Amino acid sequence: MPRPVFFRPANGWVGDIIPFEKDGRFFLYYLHELRETPKPGTPWNLVVTDDLVTFHDRGVALPAGSAEDADFNAYTGSVVEEPDGLVHLFYTAQNPHRLGADGLPLQLVAHATSSDGMATWEKHPPLTFGAPSGYEPADWRDPFVFWDDGKGLWRMLVAARHADGAERRRGVIAELRSADLYTWTPTAPFWDPRRYITHECPDVFQWGDWWYLVYSEFSESFTTRYRMARTPDGPWVVPDHDSIDGRAYYAAKTAERDGRRFLFGWIATKEGDVDDGPWQWAGTMSILEATQRGDGTLGFGFPRELVDSFDEEVPLRFPEPLPVHFSTPDGYADTVSIDELPDTFYARAEIDIEPDTTETGFLLRATDDGDRSYVLRLEPRRNRVVFDRWPREQTGDAQWHISGDVPFEIELERPCTLEPGRHTVEIIADDDILVAVIDRAVSLSTRIYGHPDGRLGFFAGEGGATLQALHVYQRADTLHQ
Repeated sequence: MPRPVFFRPANGWVGDIIPFEKDGRFFLYYLHELRETPKPGTPWNLVVTDDLVTFHDRGVALPAGSAEDADFNAYTGSVVEEPDGLVHLFYTAQNPHRLGADGLPLQLVAHATSSDGMATWEKHPPLTFGAPSGYEPADWRDPFVFWDDGKGLWRMLVAARHADGAERRRGVIAELRSADLYTWTPTAPFWDPRRYITHECPDVFQWGDWWYLVYSEFSESFTTRYRMARTPDGPWVVPDHDSIDGRAYYAAKTAERDGRRFLFGWIATKEGDVDDGPWQWAGTMSILEATQRGDGTLGFGFPRELVDSFDEEVPLRFPEPLPVHFSTPDGYADTVSIDELPDTFYARAEIDIEPDTTETGFLLRATDDGDRSYVLRLEPRRNRVVFDRWPREQTGDAQWHISGDVPFEIELERPCTLEPGRHTVEIIADDDILVAVIDRAVSLSTRIYGHPDGRLGFFAGEGGATLQALHVYQRADTLHQ
């Protein structure tokens, strides 16, 4: 049986992922979303991987509570281990029928422990607590616990909201501290930018001389971002390119192994499984690896284990041999492969971009004339990469009924430094998922429902670009099934 490229349980979808590494193995707890009506309680399920390629789904790890319990929905949290081996799990408890003074469902921090290597968990309801005074009781979630060696104590970060202030700018990462993981004392906010509705799934880690804060912006953007500082107490610096991916990749949290830092998030589905559908909560797990530059800023790309799993090259012929050069200072040119792309593939290309070029990139699942396709477009003049498609949304039969005034899929734009010269573009497609990585630094994920098959094209517009090299690979277990 072929291995899935991106993990999704057979009977549902992947919500927020809570990664925990132990002895080289990743324990990836995730919120199991069923999309059933009436909505059942949400448990933590567990999938385990040693190689970031093969996934073993172990089903429910932390059951949802009963309809009367505070944790009818067991939402996002974190896992930490004490030196004696006792493992602590902190999570968000929510029951839609338990309302606070504001009439909204309470969100609480709940606690469970495991003394048998995470085979089973014991919940501790008496340790459950809600938001202290000054915070909204309905936004008190995603507890993230880490050990601060400098202070000699445990620190808990909570996605919260101030009880007063501008409605859209009350978001704050609250903090509590503990010496024993059982008794928690509120302290000053960890991060209080007064900028967003809230900052979901906070995650903090140290890498060399830098500390990093990762959070998911719960606002109109729905984007996972990061900040950097020299100490865990800030001040936090905004890097030039602070987003980890686009709108489709959300709630990424991190874990480290052998000095490498990985991000575990989910690629959202779209309602109705159509390109024009609204984004939905939960989807399919996707793993990125961070790289640290000399100035401390981070890049994001595919783990090498994932790339290496595509182990058989697929011939892809073009009308002319590579390299293919286009020079079109005031026009457009493209070439489209003779062969169709496989449903699942990894492609790696080298593009040389000339100065003052407006656009270049790839047509994906294109018709033989390149007129209908998905488009991965690099725009050097604007220093960005965008995802697009043609035709776009259609509202009628006439040409002017096509939403042609939309420059690209707005939520799928990523800042990307595109100086003249050579750039590497990597693409993984798997059925209705597509992830692209530029220069092993900029990641862009999306769904591709409308065009299930087609060819690969290369194009340039208003400038010059050369496709120097292109290799397409498929997994041997998929190729020969």
